[in-house]
Amino acid sequence: MVAFEPKNPAAAMAMFAAQPAMHTLGISIVHLAPGEVELAMLHSAAFTQQNGFVHAGIITAGLDNACGVAAFTLMPREADILTVEFKTTLLAPARGARFVFRAEVVKPGRTLTFCEARAFAEHQGKTTLIASMTGTLMAMLPRAAAPPAPAAIRA
Repeated sequence: MVAFEPKNPAAAMAMFAAQPAMHTLGISIVHLAPGEVELAMLHSAAFTQQNGFVHAGIITAGLDNACGVAAFTLMPREADILTVEFKTTLLAPARGARFVFRAEVVKPGRTLTFCEARAFAEHQGKTTLIASMTGTLMAMLPRAAAPPAPAAIRA
């Protein structure tokens, strides 16, 4: 892992804490460092699909958020963040008592940051890689106010 210069770690914690979706899913920050994060979530039957596995949408939400938090630690203090795109590959059924989402920044940029993340299921003393994600996140920087439009010219 490349060592990155932290720009926004405290704001990354605050951004994560302000997300009702993460509270609803019971996802919490376990580890946070410049350009990397580890999130965790306990199993809940409320998040399962018809076969009893945690739904892919829930796993994807954890991975997406992990990418966002990791990227946000390297963005300027005045930035906000949005996901631009992601690709998730599901590698094994999401069966476990606890789920871990680890993300790291691969390439930070002024506007776009590229991340990779992995989801793991902890089940009966074993940890299994269940999903992988690549994601691109955008720093939303404040825009300067537009100059006033010129007054209409009268004929």
